[in-house]
Amino acid sequence: MKNLILSTAALALTAGIAMADTVRMGTEGAYPPYNFINDAGEIDGFEREVGDELCKRANLECEWVKNDWDSIIPNLVSGNYDTIIAGMSITDERDEVIDFTQNYFPPAASAYVGASEDVDVTTGVVAAQTATIQAGHVAESGATLVEFATPEETIAAVRNGEADAVFADKDFLVPIVEESAGELVFVGDDVPLGGGIGLGIRESDGELRGKFDEAITSMKADGSLNELIIKWFGEGVPTYNADGSVVTN
Repeated sequence: MKNLILSTAALALTAGIAMADTVRMGTEGAYPPYNFINDAGEIDGFEREVGDELCKRANLECEWVKNDWDSIIPNLVSGNYDTIIAGMSITDERDEVIDFTQNYFPPAASAYVGASEDVDVTTGVVAAQTATIQAGHVAESGATLVEFATPEETIAAVRNGEADAVFADKDFLVPIVEESAGELVFVGDDVPLGGGIGLGIRESDGELRGKFDEAITSMKADGSLNELIIKWFGEGVPTYNADGSVVTN
């Protein structure tokens, strides 16, 4: 009986170690090129490649979990997955609920897109995705904010006349404007927001945050993070020096 108990305990310990080596990466799967679902039904994009490389360097096994944006923080806190890697800007408001790693994408511009350059984004109706840094900015700008659960719905709102403009990450909007054949245009100046994009981690998971911070530092130092940024966003976007400082290209 003693041997059985010891064997059972050993199996439990082994199972515990195995579980600790697997980290569940929560993402939206609807925000190209950061993350999206490819034709094979798999999570793909910049953050899929960054996340897989970070797990490799941290000796962890990535398990990818798709979750809607509007519940992505509550479901991290409740333990449905272990990280958020979903184009989430680091903000003081979010940092009161969860922790963040250092950024793996430098602070980038947000921008307005409308059906006409004449749109007044300070008094008009502006669409933004729910619970984003852009929605918070519009709410304080004097414009009328209309929120949608997905980024696709914000673009559709401009196309069908429900909103005068959409406000989102410029990196997300650039290919949409380019593919619209003039139907959609940028309106006004870019707006710098947030402290860059980092992985969201539960406040109780300091050890996990430390592992990912170390892996991000190594990717900045050897240039591999810059290679992925340029691959998915093109030349001219901000990158990193080897010491982690931001290069404005």
